[in-house]
Amino acid sequence: MANITAADVNKLRQATGAGMMDCKGALIEAEGDFDKAIEILRKKGQKVAAKRADRDSSEGAVVAKVNGDNTKGAIVSLNCETDFVAKNESFVALAKDLAEMALSVNSKEELLAADYKGITVAEKLTEQTGVIGEKIEVGAFEKIEAPFVGAYIHHGNKIAALVGLSANVADANDVSKNLAMQIAAMGAETLSYKDFSADYIAKETEARIAVIEKENEELVRLGKPLKNVPKYVSYAQLTDEVLKQAEEDAKAELKAEGKPEQIWDKILPGKLQRFISDNTSLDQEKALLDQVYISDETKKVSQYVASKGVEITTFKRVSL
Repeated sequence: MANITAADVNKLRQATGAGMMDCKGALIEAEGDFDKAIEILRKKGQKVAAKRADRDSSEGAVVAKVNGDNTKGAIVSLNCETDFVAKNESFVALAKDLAEMALSVNSKEELLAADYKGITVAEKLTEQTGVIGEKIEVGAFEKIEAPFVGAYIHHGNKIAALVGLSANVADANDVSKNLAMQIAAMGAETLSYKDFSADYIAKETEARIAVIEKENEELVRLGKPLKNVPKYVSYAQLTDEVLKQAEEDAKAELKAEGKPEQIWDKILPGKLQRFISDNTSLDQEKALLDQVYISDETKKVSQYVASKGVEITTFKRVSL
């Protein structure tokens, strides 16, 4: 039997990340042949991966990377089964490596086939499955390109966002970071309410009104004030006719309250703005430009972007 030293075991550990006893056992089985020992560990990883293929890998680390001139950005989520593994330094380091590699490829399939220190990424993930004993896989892969790309990773590596700007303005770093934080925190799904289809808006209107009506039934039972039931959920529904009627209704309300007509012009803008806000819940939740800007709630994101002299060209968000 070959003489297996502690130095041999440590060398194999450094190369594969496998545990000490696994490395020692592989070297003994390989009779000291280093390459054969690596292959033995990989086969063990394949067996573990096969056994855990149907497991749920809902934990992990989400990492965003931007290239040197801020024209490309990528997000990769490296998924595992438990939060304990997700917080492991070597696991997070691997996720960061993959995000860096993602800048040079165009799809998850290309990333999995790319070389990672002499083996493919797919083989590396199989190897790590054997080492860690959990299902390890690339979950999400997103990539964008723009004149300026910024990124943000939320604390704990659970959410990451990328945003593309139309120009590399003087404070592009701050602007893109602020917007990426907005995307990560508020979960926008599209850029503008104009992106919503009429069918989607109709379904959301019905669903959102039904939810409020159901909540009001409970509020009636509890003797509490009822929530306002809107007629609409998107600015796309607020035609000139709808807004004109809202203005007429506001005037009638002011008249009923006995407010002097000469001060209506001071009150009406606020009432109309409240009407718009109450009837655009879908936009405020799902459309980035129509959301309230979290760093200054007196503005919409669209107003913040316009004040910086840029436009948002695209964005991506990945969350575990």
